[in-house]
Amino acid sequence: MRDLDWIYELAVIFYVFSLLGYFIDFLQNNRKANRFAFWLLSIVWILQTVYFFTTFFAIDRFPILTPYEGLYFISWLIVSLSLFINWFSRIDFFVFFANIAGFIMMSIYMFSPENRLYPLLTKAITTELFVMHIALAFLAYTAFTLSFVFAVMYFIQYRYLKNKIGIHRLGRFGSLDELEKMSFFLIMIGVPLFLISLIWGTMWGRITIEQFFYFDAKVITSIVVLIAYSVFLYVKIVKKETGTKLVYFNVFAYLLLLINVFVSPVFSKFHWW
Repeated sequence: MRDLDWIYELAVIFYVFSLLGYFIDFLQNNRKANRFAFWLLSIVWILQTVYFFTTFFAIDRFPILTPYEGLYFISWLIVSLSLFINWFSRIDFFVFFANIAGFIMMSIYMFSPENRLYPLLTKAITTELFVMHIALAFLAYTAFTLSFVFAVMYFIQYRYLKNKIGIHRLGRFGSLDELEKMSFFLIMIGVPLFLISLIWGTMWGRITIEQFFYFDAKVITSIVVLIAYSVFLYVKIVKKETGTKLVYFNVFAYLLLLINVFVSPVFSKFHWW
């Protein structure tokens, strides 16, 4: 895929200058920098999309089947959803915070070694069931990441209000109520997606893996993550909890998700992502 590298590298360059524009806007409340950064990010999305589908046709499969391809796919989803959310809900700083995460994932993909599927598994993991399992998992990861971003923004906004600092920036974050609703909504979307992904993953494992381990590290941590976010929904909907307690719970659940994604595969018997 070396012939496509220039598209990816160009997207990374535009991504850097877009984040720089958002950072300047964050520090100086600069609307021109914000608009400039938004259009640069739109170009990043176009280049990411071109790269993604060109890769799809070049390798003749959906390019999400390796760990680093997954990170790229999540980065593309973050850019897509942040642009969509920003278009309909003018929470200016959300795009900046969300795309810090997106850029990190895209950078990891850029500097990763060559990624190849394990030869013996190539045929098995290109089944539709496996692709749907991974795709839904990545959609859930993206929803949880964006929810975490909204939670962090809520905490910053809360501290601004409590300490009466950064008053000129308060409107740019959106109201506390709006930030909390968006964070909750994304978890509400992410939980069923993650649940379905686990069900399909279990089905695929039972069909294709000779010795499927229900007590595998990845399986256990995935269930723990699902329980954590389900408890979050319970606390929010049934207990009517609001405010910083939900923020702390969100952060805790997201830390569990990071362990699930980056740590548990090291101890897994059949997961490599």
